Amino acid sequence: MRAIQAESFSGYGGLRLIEASKPEPVKDRALVRVTAAGVTPLDHTILAGGLPRTKAPLVLGDEGAGVIEDAGGLDLAAGSRVMFAGPYGVRENGAWQDWIWVRPEDLVLVPDEIDDVVAASLPVAYLTAQITLTLAGFKPGKTVLAPAIGGSVGNATYQLARAQGAGKVISTAGSAAKAARARELGYDDVIDLTTEDLAQGVRRITEGRGVDIVIDAIGGEVMASALSSLGLGGVLITLGYSAGRKSLIDVTDLIWKGARMAGFALAAQPPPVIASAWSTILPLIANGSVNPIVERTYPLEEAAEALRHLIEDRPFGKVILKLEG
Repeated sequence: MRAIQAESFSGYGGLRLIEASKPEPVKDRALVRVTAAGVTPLDHTILAGGLPRTKAPLVLGDEGAGVIEDAGGLDLAAGSRVMFAGPYGVRENGAWQDWIWVRPEDLVLVPDEIDDVVAASLPVAYLTAQITLTLAGFKPGKTVLAPAIGGSVGNATYQLARAQGAGKVISTAGSAAKAARARELGYDDVIDLTTEDLAQGVRRITEGRGVDIVIDAIGGEVMASALSSLGLGGVLITLGYSAGRKSLIDVTDLIWKGARMAGFALAAQPPPVIASAWSTILPLIANGSVNPIVERTYPLEEAAEALRHLIEDRPFGKVILKLEG
C-alpha cells in the first residue's frame, strides 16, 4: 500500500512516499480503507520536531475518512462510510496511507449528505469548535469571538455558534483579500486586521461590551488581544499557537472582569464528550445550516506540497489529501 512517511522530522523534505505492507490486524479495531485525509497544523508541528516525544519514522495524519473494510469482530458493518480522528499520526501511524486500523470509539458514521472529502475535513476542526463552545458555557444569545475566519477551527467555531443562535459572532482576517472573501461567503463582523486592531474592532462591533466567549486557535499576540476583548465574566479557551507559543497578557483583563481562561486538547476528551459533540454537529451540516469549506485537494503523492500550502499560503478553508477518485 501507499503511505506518506516522515523519515525524519526535518521539514517538508523529510516526507517520502513509500510502499508498505498492508497493516496487520489489531485487536478491537476496525480496518478502514482511507479515501481522504486531513492536513492540519499538527502535522507541521510534528514534522518540524515540535513534539519531542513523537518519533520518526512516522506516517502523519490525525484525521481522515473512508470505508470499513474489516470490522475486526466489532459491532460495525463492513462497507460503512466513516470518519475519524485520534492519536493517529502522533503516537502511531496516521491517516496518510491507504489503510489504517482505527479504534471504534474514534469512528463516526458519515451521513449520506456529506462526501468523503468534506468528511475528512470535519473531525479535528468541528469537534474542537463544538466542544470548546460547550466548555465555555455557550448558550443562544451569547457573543463569540473566533479569530481567523479562514482557518479551520476559526471558521468551524463561527459557523457552529451562528447556527446555534449566538447573539453575534466575530472573527478576523489577516489580509484584505480574506476579509473580502469572508464577505462574499456571508460572514458578517469579520475584522480586517490590516485596517483595524482586533480589540478596537470588537469594541466597535459590541458597542464597548466585549464578548462572552473567545475560542482562540491562533495564540501569540492574537490571544492577548482576544483576551482584552472579553466582557465581564467572559471565558477564553486557547488551543493553538500558529501565531506563536508565547503571549504577553495583561492580567487585569482577567482580574477586573472576573474572566477566566483555559487550555484545550482534543486528544484528552473522553468518548461521551466526542459523541455528544457529533450529535450536534452532523445535523447542522446535513441540513445546510453549516457549510464546511475545503479550499483545495491534493493527491496523496503531493502531501508535502499540501502541507506547505496550508502553512505558508494560509488558505481560506481546509486542505485535504485524496487517496481515491
